[in-house]
Amino acid sequence: MKKEINQNINGVMLNAYPDSVGNNLQDMISMLKLPEFKSTFSLFYILPTFFNSDLDRGFSIIDYDINQELVSKNDLEALENLNISLKFDIVLNHLSVASPQFKDLLKHGKASKYKDFFIDWNAFWEGEGVMGNDGVVIPNKEHLDKLFMRKSGLPILNVRFPDGTEKPYWNTFYQKISYQSIKVKDLENVWNLDIQQAQEICEIVNKAIDQNKEVSEIDLGDLNQFKAQVLKVVTKNRSYLGQMDVNANSPLVWEFYEETLKKLSDYGCKILRLDAFAYLHKEIGQTNFFNEPGTWDYLDRIKQIAQKNNLTLLPEIHAEYGLGLHEEVASKDYQIYDFFLPGLTIHTIEKANSKALLTWAKEIVKKGYRTVNMLGCHDGIPVLDLKGKEVNHVYNKGLLEDSDIETIMTTIMDRGGRVKNLYDAEGKKISYYQVNATFYSALGENDQKMLLARAIQLFMPGTPQVWYLDVFAGTNDYDAVEKGGKDSHKEINRTTLSLEDIKNGLKKEVVLNQLKLIQLRNTHKAFLGTVEIMNTTTNEINIQWTNNKETALLKADLTSLSFTIQYTKEDKIQTLTI
Repeated sequence: MKKEINQNINGVMLNAYPDSVGNNLQDMISMLKLPEFKSTFSLFYILPTFFNSDLDRGFSIIDYDINQELVSKNDLEALENLNISLKFDIVLNHLSVASPQFKDLLKHGKASKYKDFFIDWNAFWEGEGVMGNDGVVIPNKEHLDKLFMRKSGLPILNVRFPDGTEKPYWNTFYQKISYQSIKVKDLENVWNLDIQQAQEICEIVNKAIDQNKEVSEIDLGDLNQFKAQVLKVVTKNRSYLGQMDVNANSPLVWEFYEETLKKLSDYGCKILRLDAFAYLHKEIGQTNFFNEPGTWDYLDRIKQIAQKNNLTLLPEIHAEYGLGLHEEVASKDYQIYDFFLPGLTIHTIEKANSKALLTWAKEIVKKGYRTVNMLGCHDGIPVLDLKGKEVNHVYNKGLLEDSDIETIMTTIMDRGGRVKNLYDAEGKKISYYQVNATFYSALGENDQKMLLARAIQLFMPGTPQVWYLDVFAGTNDYDAVEKGGKDSHKEINRTTLSLEDIKNGLKKEVVLNQLKLIQLRNTHKAFLGTVEIMNTTTNEINIQWTNNKETALLKADLTSLSFTIQYTKEDKIQTLTI
């Protein structure tokens, strides 16, 4: 019988890929067994390359079986023995084009069991748009203007069926299309094209493919009259990956969710992050981001499945503070992500002003939010989340003014960060979304700022989630960004650390002192009690946790970046030496 883990959801949560350290999860576990890591973590959020996937560093799931190249069942037993509970993702909105379900659809077409498992874009918008010259329905303007976009252009991927026909399927997030080089013989059916012209076209096209240029934009110069025929040849030999949106109106999708949540629970999952859940419900005339009431109905159905499997749900949603979605989700008794803390922490430290941060902390306490907070993570540093928003013709203020948010962005960008934007259906930028950088680099690679940021995070209300690279004061990885090419901005903060890197890192004060802070937060009984956000001047922070006679107090001076931590030990007040 599987041993029950003594789950401490108030403890500290590690966040990493299975191969963020060394080559696989076993190497990460070797790190966790080092004496410096004793009692540092009670939870481990393992990112979804734990499963079989093929794109977006794990978030394009093929299936939820264990990725045996990175993980073994022995690893799960080892984490049990370390008394570490697990958090996983279920990517509710989409599956890989290489998933068994989509492959069956491609093979059997309308005869497939899964013909309604994914969303045929043209069928969805039938009667609500105009067919374009490329065979893709363009929704009517009143619908198009409402759509919430994660990338430029329509959210589709054209897929080819065995009979040569193509259909666009809904694809909100990532896709990767690869083209094969062409040869003269591939162009033999192009009308009125001679060999010399074919050779010239092959040279132009293959050069563009090698340079990862968009093939539809290839300029054939004097031979452009052949372009349409040539593109048919080029696209016929393409291969593609994509995160294909599932159709939650299909009963088979809900059967899949039932099977998946049971499987993850059997792996030892205790907390389940619902990735991209706000995009799941789709309806004509809606934004198709957090449609109401449909999204709530879906969340309730997922919650019922989760309860059967003893899983705590953590819906993942990025939205402006002024929209109030964080409060709505929390009011339904869900844990929520504190996506506001990373930007607020940078603002607090850089401006030596705690007002905005402590206003948010007091709201968490007053309204009883159950949060998971963070500094860095596998994604970017959120900035859009801090903004205000007009709702029903009333403007709700954000946690920061737009000018302060722009300053955060500029500061991080000046220190080497990269930016991710949001777009409308015509490819026009409508907003920034997040900035990609390591948190250490975002703070100017200043050890004292990093330690202060960590202390603030650990004393804030909620469960602290700690990105592995931040612990080791990782810096921006520009080589990984350049190597990855288009859409690889996130790789700036995903450097794999070797076991030798770990050994060398544990010689650094900024690393050892972070581990001291984390260990205190993870083990001291005061943090099982209540938190008080004390009134101070704007250049100070005083936060105290109390549980019966146990206390832990953070006092920070933002002007000097200095802080002290006092805590009880055997009925005496001790000071943590940093």
